Amino acid sequence: MPLMKTSNPAFGDQTFRPQYGGAIDVSSRMTLRGAVNKTGILLICAAVTAMWTWNLFTQSRDFAAVGPLMTLGVIGGFILALVTIFKKEWSPVTAPLYALCEGLFLGGVSAALNAYYPGIAIQAVGLTFGTLLAMLLLYSSGVIRVTQKFMIGVVAATGGIMLFYLFEMIAGFFGFHLMAINGSGPIGIGFSLLVVGIAALNLVLDFDFVERGVNYGAPKYMEWYSAFGIMVTLVWLYLEMLRLLTKFRDRG
Repeated sequence: MPLMKTSNPAFGDQTFRPQYGGAIDVSSRMTLRGAVNKTGILLICAAVTAMWTWNLFTQSRDFAAVGPLMTLGVIGGFILALVTIFKKEWSPVTAPLYALCEGLFLGGVSAALNAYYPGIAIQAVGLTFGTLLAMLLLYSSGVIRVTQKFMIGVVAATGGIMLFYLFEMIAGFFGFHLMAINGSGPIGIGFSLLVVGIAALNLVLDFDFVERGVNYGAPKYMEWYSAFGIMVTLVWLYLEMLRLLTKFRDRG
């Protein structure tokens, strides 16, 4: 079966190559357990720096105290993500650094929102990991199967969302804001629910892609790269959960 694409930019159609199989010693090939362990390490890295910026904001109650670190996290994370995607063999180093950078940003954002909406951060974390476990269960049990139509639908939907966000960002520079989408009304909440659903389905594509990499006998460093790809989706999912929860809080 040909290797399917995924909408996660970290998992393009050239990520795993069938010719890996048989060309690499068994002990040097990636394993599913290894990919899971590396994902856990990246989550710990992100949690450590997130707690740092969280504590800085909590103590100062001043966004300026964490602003520079958040900016470093965004810019550094973006650069490291690009380097990791184009230099997969560097992922044992760049993937943990990416997770550390993302933690700087996520910790600051979470602390600021949590100050305005008490308890929202822990709710978003719980929903994100609950969704991760639910998608993993649905995938591993065969309830959700990654067919060609499923893949095309998720990729198209994700691409549409990214283009919409790009349009919204550009329009914002000219003072044009889509209040209905960003507001807490039915349209805004419905849109956020749709985006959360698409992000969750991307996890299924990621699981499937990693499994194919294991089956193809990809090299050991791809465990780190696979963990990086899942981390990209989890960061997106968490941010969308925060956005959705703020809309629900605003309605209350």
